Amino acid sequence: MATVELTAENFNSTVSGDGLVLVDFWAAWCGPCRTFGPIFEKSSEEHPDAVFGKVDTEAQPEVAAAFNISSIPTLMIVRDSIVLYAQPGALPESALEQLIAKAKELDMDEVRASITAPEDTGSEDTAPEDTASQAREDTAPAKA
Repeated sequence: MATVELTAENFNSTVSGDGLVLVDFWAAWCGPCRTFGPIFEKSSEEHPDAVFGKVDTEAQPEVAAAFNISSIPTLMIVRDSIVLYAQPGALPESALEQLIAKAKELDMDEVRASITAPEDTGSEDTAPEDTASQAREDTAPAKA
C-alpha cells in the first residue's frame, strides 16, 4: 500500500479505530526526512495490513503542533487508537521493521489494562509510620 497524505481533515479518522498506523512527520527541506522517506515508502509496500501516513509539517503545522513535534523526522506508531511509539530520528530499515514487528506482536488488552490500571500507592512491605518513627528513635544519638 502506498503512503497516505495526512492533513488536519483526515488525521483523526485515519489514526482512530482498529489496526496499525505509522505516521511520518516530515518536511521537504529536511535532509534526514528525505533519507527516511524511501525507507518508509518501501515498508508501506511490505505491510499492506498497516496504514502508512505522512504529515508534511510545513503544510500541516496544526497537526504537528497537536503532537508537540519539534524535531523531524518523527515516527509515530498507533495501534487500536493508542500511541505506542513517538520518537524523532531517521531509522534504518532494520530498526523500522523491528518496531513494526513489536507493535504487531503486542497484546493490546494488556496495553489497555496497563493504561487504565490505578497507580500503585504503596506496597505491603512498607513499614507503617509508627514503626519507621520508632526505628529513627532507636538509632538516634543519645542526648547528653
